[in-house]
Amino acid sequence: MTEPTLYPESGFRRLRIDLAYDGTNFAGWAKQPDQRTVQECLEESLGKISQISPETIVAGRTDAGVHATGQVIHVDLPENLSLDDLVYKLNRLLDQDIRVHKISLAPEAFHARFSALRRKYRYKILDDNRVLDPLARLDVATWYRALDVDVMNKTSQLLLGKHDFAAFCKFREGATTVRTLEKYEWMRNADGFLVADIVADAFCYSMVRNLVGAVVCVADGRFDPQWIQGVLNNKERVSDSLVFPARGLTLYQVDYPNDEDLLERAKESIARCNEENN
Repeated sequence: MTEPTLYPESGFRRLRIDLAYDGTNFAGWAKQPDQRTVQECLEESLGKISQISPETIVAGRTDAGVHATGQVIHVDLPENLSLDDLVYKLNRLLDQDIRVHKISLAPEAFHARFSALRRKYRYKILDDNRVLDPLARLDVATWYRALDVDVMNKTSQLLLGKHDFAAFCKFREGATTVRTLEKYEWMRNADGFLVADIVADAFCYSMVRNLVGAVVCVADGRFDPQWIQGVLNNKERVSDSLVFPARGLTLYQVDYPNDEDLLERAKESIARCNEENN
């Protein structure tokens, strides 16, 4: 892993950018050849304003089709760049499926990825083969069977804690699958949607959608709750058929420590990442 830069170079200052996007027509966050991605669109617009080729660092690399209402990035831009009306200027350049909410001077040693304490995702399902309103189709997945929210909660609790979630992640060379799942709770909201609140220190590729699919398999009666614990312990990759659609998933918040603890948190995260990948 390339050693992360915790401080901007001389003549630059680090900015924190809070943004949201509708992931429907993006091939995920990260730049890819001949694909429309959030990172590519944002860096292109930042480049037009700053007259450099900026590199953005993101808190959570969302997959293709996944949305965000509380994404966080940092970027180092020239000190002489005026921040006046920068939010307005960026939003004028960006397509309407990306919106910048806030731009601020990042505190010392802030790193969008490695300073983060946890990422918070929400997943929404309309079950029992009910008809989904057209305006909700972009961020709600549908399921043809009725799902028991109490069973879903009993099952999801079995996954809490620090584990190797290899069974619930798509393989990536050199990437660790050890994560600490802090919260995984379901509720049925006033619109009748099943809503999961899923919180971890970090997530690996497709992890959230795999966790959702596995719990649904228990809630609709195909397996008993102990099945999911066995899958976790045995580290046997679950079938891709259990992965739920990206459209139901939204990154809604990233938590950071107090400013004075940012450097220590980043160092801890980097050290752990290096250790797990060696």
